[in-house]
Amino acid sequence: MMTEKVLMKGNEAIAEAAILAGCRFYFGYPITPQTEVAAYMAKRMPKIGGTFLQAESEVAAINMVYGVSAAGKRVMTSSSSPGISLKSEGLSYLAGADLPALVVNVQRGGPGLGGIQPSQSDYFQATKGGGHGDYRMIVLAPASVQEMASLTVKGFDLADKYRMTSMILADGTMGQMMEPVSLEKVEATVYDKPWAVNGTKGERPHNIANSLSLVPEELERLNFERYERYKKVEENESMFESFMMDDAEICVVAFGIAARVSKNAIVEARKKGIKVGMIRPITLWPFPKKALLDAAEKAHTFISVELSMGQMIEDVELAIKCKRPVMLCNRVGGMIPSPNMVLEAIEKADKGGRE
Repeated sequence: MMTEKVLMKGNEAIAEAAILAGCRFYFGYPITPQTEVAAYMAKRMPKIGGTFLQAESEVAAINMVYGVSAAGKRVMTSSSSPGISLKSEGLSYLAGADLPALVVNVQRGGPGLGGIQPSQSDYFQATKGGGHGDYRMIVLAPASVQEMASLTVKGFDLADKYRMTSMILADGTMGQMMEPVSLEKVEATVYDKPWAVNGTKGERPHNIANSLSLVPEELERLNFERYERYKKVEENESMFESFMMDDAEICVVAFGIAARVSKNAIVEARKKGIKVGMIRPITLWPFPKKALLDAAEKAHTFISVELSMGQMIEDVELAIKCKRPVMLCNRVGGMIPSPNMVLEAIEKADKGGRE
């Protein structure tokens, strides 16, 4: 039996998948290249009894997310790079109150207003926290329109499971790309939320959603407890794709559009007899450290292909404990590496490995 597929833009796939996952509240503000997420929600939410609100600012939007999440409902916001920066205080508040939410960042070039073309230069911001204080977010990096949908559902489920924020970190290409996508496979998990601020009915003590803790010993305890939960995420939720890695002597590491370009280069390199493969992180946090460390047993060189100045390369080096050299193949400012550029990097690594 064939599964019916629909031609959708990546941003629209995120929005429809969120609705199928049980999201009935969306708060956002338009900014390229993610505006279609908000536009889609504006059309669909009123028809299904949901709430769409274009907030007066990104700051307002993220605090509306805080309120709805505290009430135990699935809620989402989306933006692009500068808009996520404005939401960063709210992201920290969500973490401090241990509230689940899904945040979408369809990245554009920066810093500053930069440009509206695709980028991956918000990697540090996403994987190292995003706002102030000690906290983490689960960061999911789709490399197809189908994954834009499936990882949206996964993001909601993981957020509820661990009471923390999930982020879809997509580059602008993924948001604007159109591909066939199946939405019939979407299956969301429903989690009980006994912590929700949704009325006691005289049956339990009051719940409080709060990130303020003025007693140092108490705040220290909360932080340690939070990181015990993060440890479980690292142990159980790391996701990656392995491509032609069985005999690989060179390992390409890439995500998003950079991974799709790299696959083409790897296929061409294989035709030339070069033993190269790719590990594509699907979760940027937790980063697939073990997969990369295992790859370092056979591979003599790693190549980090990025749409940034080399932000992910640091995590690659840490994951393999600096056992092997890591080369950077990158374009920035809205530019995308070509398959030939990646192939040249692979050939250089192959030549270096044989010398």
